[in-house]
Amino acid sequence: MTRRITLLLALAIAVLGAASCSGVERAKPKSQTRRLSEPVFTLEVEPMMRNTVASESIVVGTAETVVRGYGLVVGLDNTGSRVLPATVRAYMLQMMTKMGVGSHARDAGNLSPRAMLDSEETAVVIVEGIIPPAAPAGTRFDVRVYAVPGSGTTSLEGGSLWTTELRPGPLAVGGRQAFSLAKAKGMIFINPFMTTDQDETAPTTVDMTTGRILDGGVVSKSMPVKLRLATPSHTRTATLITAINTNFPREPGQRDETARGESGESIEITIPPSHHDDSGEFIELLRHTTLNVAAPEQMAMNVRRSLLSTPGASESASWRWQALGRRAIPMFQDLYDYPEEQPRLAALEAGCRLGDPMVVDPLVDMANNSKDLDTRLACLALLGQTVPNPRIDMEIRPMLDDENVDIRLGAFESLLERQDPYIKSVMIDEKFTLHLVRSEKPLIYISQSGKPQIVMFGTQIPVKQPMTLMTQENNLILKADEGDEHIEIFYRQRSSESASIEEVDPYLAPLVFFLGHRTSVESPATGIDLSYSETIGTLHELWKAGYIQADFKAEQDRILAAILRSTESEELELRPEFDGQPLAPSLDDALPGLEPGDDSVPGSRKPKSGQENGRNSGTVVPR
Repeated sequence: MTRRITLLLALAIAVLGAASCSGVERAKPKSQTRRLSEPVFTLEVEPMMRNTVASESIVVGTAETVVRGYGLVVGLDNTGSRVLPATVRAYMLQMMTKMGVGSHARDAGNLSPRAMLDSEETAVVIVEGIIPPAAPAGTRFDVRVYAVPGSGTTSLEGGSLWTTELRPGPLAVGGRQAFSLAKAKGMIFINPFMTTDQDETAPTTVDMTTGRILDGGVVSKSMPVKLRLATPSHTRTATLITAINTNFPREPGQRDETARGESGESIEITIPPSHHDDSGEFIELLRHTTLNVAAPEQMAMNVRRSLLSTPGASESASWRWQALGRRAIPMFQDLYDYPEEQPRLAALEAGCRLGDPMVVDPLVDMANNSKDLDTRLACLALLGQTVPNPRIDMEIRPMLDDENVDIRLGAFESLLERQDPYIKSVMIDEKFTLHLVRSEKPLIYISQSGKPQIVMFGTQIPVKQPMTLMTQENNLILKADEGDEHIEIFYRQRSSESASIEEVDPYLAPLVFFLGHRTSVESPATGIDLSYSETIGTLHELWKAGYIQADFKAEQDRILAAILRSTESEELELRPEFDGQPLAPSLDDALPGLEPGDDSVPGSRKPKSGQENGRNSGTVVPR
């Protein structure tokens, strides 16, 4: 009886439960997790790139990154301003206080942040630059500096930027900000003339509130680089990791393996220390790395066959051979004399970078005889990377007198890379480098990016007489009569009533040294301590007035155009936080080996007794 009642109760409970659930919305079934073997995106690769890292994945993190920040320029000649938007002023006061400005530990005259912002010797500026793709920590880049709109700053000439944090995305003065990716500091360069793509003799209007710092930015922490697989798979990931780490084994000082798996669809990449100066080339080698590491010779032969059938794929072929290593050289060595230039240059480029000495003669031949300018320049650049060999230097030197200016500059850069003694270099007070190149065709070349440098083709370029030039708002006057042994130079600092009168030999090299050098106990040679931009501005004025009989070429200004171009497609992705040569006592000491019969460089003269020169450092000094 008891058992029967128990069964009836259980049956009733079941019926009631079913009835009560019929009006309740059932939970939706969980979506199935996507399988790793399903493609995420489609990769279309040319036949030359099959069976490579690039055929299975894309590289993430190789876009240029625009960074910006507010900074403080010090050392101005009363051309700064206290006028600032209230939000920017409050932000700068906060940042300067955090940095310890005005404390006894800082060498800034112990001025408070407020007093510094109120000084006309300082100016608040906007700093911006572009971090190169996949840049490791320590990578340097140019930065652009300009006065905050609405301020009363009239000139940044002679100023120096204090260390400034640079962040991705738009400028911000409050709230949550992106992590700092880089820092910037250094002397400001004002472009004193227009680029040479325009009329060099036309009058120019120089914007004194905008400048740049050459090589003034430095990446604080390596930019992350990853591979993202088109078809996620742990097996594919393992294959790519094995191929990459075989091709790029861990180097001394490298903490992690070059490739490390994060998941079945992502691989983290560490750029090896040996490639920190050429991260862009490393990325190309990475993309062109062959997945099958067992037979490099056979793969090199396959690349050769593919190239000869499709000469337009020459660039990819060269990178594939380079990624395969020295064992690939015998498979393409006979292409050094191939009649078609594209396969020939691809083989020569791979052979050169893999250290094959057999590339020298074919490269010299192409550099001299190719009808394509880009090919000639590419060959000159490759010759600069070949092993030390005086015979190679002798082959390049005649191209310093080529009819084409680009070839002459390419030959200079190649010889400079090779450290050929045919080029004499002197650092002028750590401001810029003066390169003297032996050439029969006088040329002055000015850099406007990277390292500040003046290149002078013809080591004894005379300054034409008679001459009179007034520049730097008439604070600098150069004068010489016909037949004078020296140029008389009158110079007065803008903020000083005193002046100096000096004499310099009437040649361009000692004049450049005199303009840029600052006289000191350690280096007593005469000089008036002009900045790099003031020095090349004076040279340009001399050239425009016809006192220098030489071509004048300036590197095209690309930094602003690059920033504007990158801003159009800027990704505001937050990233993890990234936190010299000795002075030469004289030009003669810095340029040994130039003999009197070989375009000797005359030195500058000592100052006259009782005369003043030099420049006051001011009360606010850069950190």
